[in-house]
Amino acid sequence: MDIILKRSRIYFLLWFVHVTESFYLPGLAPVSFCKDDKSNDKCKNDLMIYVNRLDSVENIIPYEYTSFDFCTDEDTDPSPSENLGQVVFGERIRPSPYKFKFGEDKKCVHACKKSYKKGDADSLKKLEFLKKGISENYQHHWIIDNMPITWCYDVADSPKKYCATGFPIGCWVTKQGQIKDACVISNKYTEADTYYVFNHVDITIEYHDGQGEQWNGARLLSAKIVPSSINHKVNEDTVDCTVVEAKGLKGQDDAAVDIHYTYSVKFVNSQNKKWASRWDYILESMPHTRIHWFSIMNSLVIVLFLSGMIGMILLRTLHRDISRYNQLIDSGEEAQEEFGWKLVHGDVFRPPRAGMFLSVCVGMGTQIGIMIFVTLGFACLGFLSPANRGALMTCVLVLFVCLASVGGYFSARIYKLVGGERWKSNVIFTSFLFPGLVFGIFFILNLALWTKQSSAAIPFSTLVALLALWFGVSVPLTFLGAYFGFKKPAIEVPVRTNQIPRQVPEQSIYTKPLPCIVMGGILPFGCIFIQLFFILNSIWSHQIYYMFGFLFLVYIILLITCSETTVLLCYFHLCAEDYRWWWRSFLTSGFTGVYLFIYSIHYFATKLTITGHTSTFLYFGYTFIMVLLFSLLTGTIGFLACFYFVYKIYGAVKVD
Repeated sequence: MDIILKRSRIYFLLWFVHVTESFYLPGLAPVSFCKDDKSNDKCKNDLMIYVNRLDSVENIIPYEYTSFDFCTDEDTDPSPSENLGQVVFGERIRPSPYKFKFGEDKKCVHACKKSYKKGDADSLKKLEFLKKGISENYQHHWIIDNMPITWCYDVADSPKKYCATGFPIGCWVTKQGQIKDACVISNKYTEADTYYVFNHVDITIEYHDGQGEQWNGARLLSAKIVPSSINHKVNEDTVDCTVVEAKGLKGQDDAAVDIHYTYSVKFVNSQNKKWASRWDYILESMPHTRIHWFSIMNSLVIVLFLSGMIGMILLRTLHRDISRYNQLIDSGEEAQEEFGWKLVHGDVFRPPRAGMFLSVCVGMGTQIGIMIFVTLGFACLGFLSPANRGALMTCVLVLFVCLASVGGYFSARIYKLVGGERWKSNVIFTSFLFPGLVFGIFFILNLALWTKQSSAAIPFSTLVALLALWFGVSVPLTFLGAYFGFKKPAIEVPVRTNQIPRQVPEQSIYTKPLPCIVMGGILPFGCIFIQLFFILNSIWSHQIYYMFGFLFLVYIILLITCSETTVLLCYFHLCAEDYRWWWRSFLTSGFTGVYLFIYSIHYFATKLTITGHTSTFLYFGYTFIMVLLFSLLTGTIGFLACFYFVYKIYGAVKVD
């Protein structure tokens, strides 16, 4: 019988391995290509480059590809369907006229011609917008086979090339002759007050031949691009790309201009690389792994330091206090010998002011915390890889909506604990206060993007879909969670609350609320500020963030640090006979969000070159949303840890 069970387990394991080898995430399955023109269900022959929105590190406002009057697809091929996350992030993927056959090298293929006539106001407006985009260093983002086409260039003090997922639309030389941005790649871009448009691209596609493998055809490994500016010579129907002279647009010249867009394609067979590792050359060109390890070690040192203090002060001192208090109770001398944190046992669970608002904050913070935990878990498992565009934002939105029941439940439980009776108001505030505030700010920011005709402006249909998710899914789930929360009996506190509040003695400067709240957020922020730098780079400098394993560890460390810091300060306050811990515990760890906002200001002033009032307004608007949600998260962590700590220590003491 045992032999049969062992064999069945082995067969099941082999079957499971066979199944998992053929499993791919949606949209991430490999595509095989063939060189022949014959129809083949197993491999494709046609290749097309898709274009995405254009963005810049100098301007937060992204624009769609067609806004700059580039070549468009004349055959009107269908655009790929975009998920909710892509639409919210402002991605607009469209087909392009850059089409070719697999394995066929092409030289100087003419894509299109754009003419700007003198005296034509509409034509000159498009030309000026193109010049503005060049001066603000807007970047193309092209896609082939669900893979970004990269621009690889040398970086100072680095042996490796940096491979960016975008390439500039051109470069600019100022009136003073200052060479800006990508003009440094060649010595032919030097004429003052000139805009050089990159109207020619050399594309090198690397592929892995499938001969001898388990599939037919070949799979693409990488696509690299080299942009250049060429003043093409046109002879009847032919365009010459061998011209050395660059295509420059004068800053103040309104003369007629013709811009020819061309491209060349070269295929390279590489058997040394595998399809599964084709993203490695992009990720490895970002030399930040050592810094991530330094971030983890820095955070671990802080956690070990705090844990040591907790072990020495709380576990040792607290255990001695509890033993002494219980001995005094047994001897009948507690009335004369009471001191320290036991003195406030009759007031420590006195309901705080604004208990309704506190319960709503805790409910929303719990919802955000679980959402982040689950999202990072999926990301660590590879479900939210960079190749699966928009998956991260889609996962965040869906989880936030589905976890509304958790927020409603915790809000109801805390509100019932503090003696609240207006349960209808509690549910309504939980459903609409913070989601409404975030949506209102987001809508105002979206109006600013609409006025600029940006691709990041959310379409009206998507706004309706978001409202449907809010009112049709989130609100009912909040009511459901609140129903179960109010249905359960209130949490029984271990000590009775006195009818008359005890007077809080005069506090020293170290135990007053404001200094402690300000100090409480320093250590949690110290654990995350290095990872925060890379997250801000990903958002505002358009770099790929892929270290989700590091981020998950930092998130766990943040939970521990917020909890230990708040518990430690709460113990000091109780020893000073200050029993007002409810809001203080929330604000102590929640103040980490203030440090996040200060760091965002520092990042804006020192790392970004953003210009324009609209871009500044958008930056601080989105930053405020992040700070608000982060403060709710950290504040909830501190409150729940402090509540558990207070509940346990007063439950362990014998009170007459």
